[in-house]
Amino acid sequence: MKRLLHFIDSLSAWTGKAFAWCIVVLTFSTCYEVFVRYVLNAPTVWAFDMSVQMYGALFMMAGAYALSQDAHVRGDVIYRLMPIKVRATLDLVLYIFFLFPGAIALIYYGYGFASDSWFYKEVSWSSPARIQIYFFKTLIPVSGTLVMLQGIAEAVRCIQCIRTGEFPPRLHDVQETETMLMHEHEDLSQIEAEHETEAR
Repeated sequence: MKRLLHFIDSLSAWTGKAFAWCIVVLTFSTCYEVFVRYVLNAPTVWAFDMSVQMYGALFMMAGAYALSQDAHVRGDVIYRLMPIKVRATLDLVLYIFFLFPGAIALIYYGYGFASDSWFYKEVSWSSPARIQIYFFKTLIPVSGTLVMLQGIAEAVRCIQCIRTGEFPPRLHDVQETETMLMHEHEDLSQIEAEHETEAR
């Protein structure tokens, strides 16, 4: 089971990191547009569509990666004070009632949008460049599938935590300082609790 969880984590991480390069393309295209628009007085017709598609691709395809790293925003002022089994139960309920239906909707309706877009060879209506967008719309069901896979892995982690009292390990990656400090505090608290149990 651990190997399967880590495989899904690595798939989400690889996809997220691959599409992270969209931010580089977005940055250079925006800088180029600013230069030619305000210095050369020759704005492009494709820069707006480029920025929308690059940012959209980055946003959609990074969702599973963020979920694999437990990096989605949550109001954890109360959550972090709960016992670990209560947190796992709460996460599992939220995955079942919110994440899975949302991922299924992305896959089901996104497939319809993408197939129609490919059939008509859809182009953008928002600029004179008429850039093809059927490639971009294909990412909707793909991102839904990746989020669904990662959601299944997270649900399995929650079930194992409810049974054993601890979450299975994740593949580690770059983390924010606040997250690192929070995990260090949790580890210290667990060690102190174990020492108190042994002392008794």
